[in-house]
Amino acid sequence: MENFTPISALIGGALIGLSAAILLAMNGRLAGISGIMAGLVPPRQDDGAWRILFIVGLIGGAGGWLALTGGPVVAFDVGWPALVIGGLLTGIGTRIGAGCTSGHGVCGLARLSPRSIVATVTFVAVGGLTVFVSRHLIGV
Repeated sequence: MENFTPISALIGGALIGLSAAILLAMNGRLAGISGIMAGLVPPRQDDGAWRILFIVGLIGGAGGWLALTGGPVVAFDVGWPALVIGGLLTGIGTRIGAGCTSGHGVCGLARLSPRSIVATVTFVAVGGLTVFVSRHLIGV
């Protein structure tokens, strides 16, 4: 439990929920990052600006917090091939599942979407299974 930080988790979660609510209320769009990114390729003139600004704000917010606090240090215990394969599998999964953890887990659960409930339960279950297998069965 060395990384248990309930106050910062509550504040971060509240800010994520607030940003998703603002985007839905002001733009009628869900804050699913994979959907926002997919709407940029190919770029469309009618709604590209808000998508770019959302992504810039997402990266800028994280970068600003990192600059203000100086941490955390991110380290990868695997090589580039594993990161690329993991990224590709995640991208394929978001297309098959019609959304990502932010779209289903934040926005979909808030709307009580049955598809999002199933998707989120699946994310968590497969994530837990992956940790169990990698730590206890193959010893990574």
